[in-house]
Amino acid sequence: MTDTASAVTAAPHSADLMHNKRLSVAPMIDWTTTDYRFFARLFNPHTYLYTEMISTSAILQGKTDRLLRYDTLEHPLVLQLGGADISEMTQCAVEAQKRGFNEVNINVGCPSDRVQHNKIGACLMAEPDTVAALVRNMQAHVDIPVTVKHRIGIDEHDSYEFMQDFVSASAEAGCQRFIVHARIAWLNGLSPKENREIPPLRYEDVYRLKQAFPELHIEINGGIDSIEQIKAHLQQVDGVMIGRAAYHNPYILAEAMSLWGEAAPSRAQILTKLYPYLEQQVAKGEPLPSLARHFLGLFQGLPGARKWRQALSGKQQMSVDDIRRAADATLAIIERVSTDDLLDNSLN
Repeated sequence: MTDTASAVTAAPHSADLMHNKRLSVAPMIDWTTTDYRFFARLFNPHTYLYTEMISTSAILQGKTDRLLRYDTLEHPLVLQLGGADISEMTQCAVEAQKRGFNEVNINVGCPSDRVQHNKIGACLMAEPDTVAALVRNMQAHVDIPVTVKHRIGIDEHDSYEFMQDFVSASAEAGCQRFIVHARIAWLNGLSPKENREIPPLRYEDVYRLKQAFPELHIEINGGIDSIEQIKAHLQQVDGVMIGRAAYHNPYILAEAMSLWGEAAPSRAQILTKLYPYLEQQVAKGEPLPSLARHFLGLFQGLPGARKWRQALSGKQQMSVDDIRRAADATLAIIERVSTDDLLDNSLN
């Protein structure tokens, strides 16, 4: 069965847009698990995928193999670390390289109370020398890039100059790639969710940063949810990171294939590649209902999307055949609606 809502063709100049540029999917706790990342990779082979933020203590004291597991299909893959202890962060960077990650990223953007208590996340923007020391020591022990994801400011430290000084310190320590969430973070008074929505977006500050540091790779993040926005930002900076848009509507990653001058895979093609992976995970004892939550947005915005979500949600037991039947039913709805629309247009 064909997916009639899948055809995306590229403009002739689109491939030029991605020369020395990149598109990435943001690290999101509880969301960018290995199962979601495998799913996301099926839409686009070019995007950089990030793990959830993983604390150094969890890696060094917890179930390291499970925390750092991934499928080789997920490359290029970035491990995002949360921590501030130089020895622990360096050990984890070495472990990341040993396990084949393509890059290790320092979280200087998460505003939650829990991570602040452990000197993780956005609070580290107030300590540029600490972050620079992390970069310097980690980079001295690994060959893969050590990068920094940060906000444009925190609390009353909301000037462009504050961010520029922060970036300058880490750049002097050897960091060459910065991913900038274009909002400040309020460390007190706003929840992490509110910190993603209430502080205004200041894209112009990120553009200005790129102009000030043309030799650095500057990637922009925050509130980006369409191909048109991605293209506009890529005219100003070196990369674009999308977050919740890529989770709730992952087909945006397929549509982004046009940036490389390539056609998007259909949803039917994506499902065909997903089923063998699900069979493997079931054979390993992984609970299919918890995996299925990552696939709810596959048909976002299309006829039958609600039935698809209902079929995959709230189930205690589920089989791969159940998912296959739900997908076939949804694809049939899409095809029927598309056929009806064509018929109506021909009559008019």
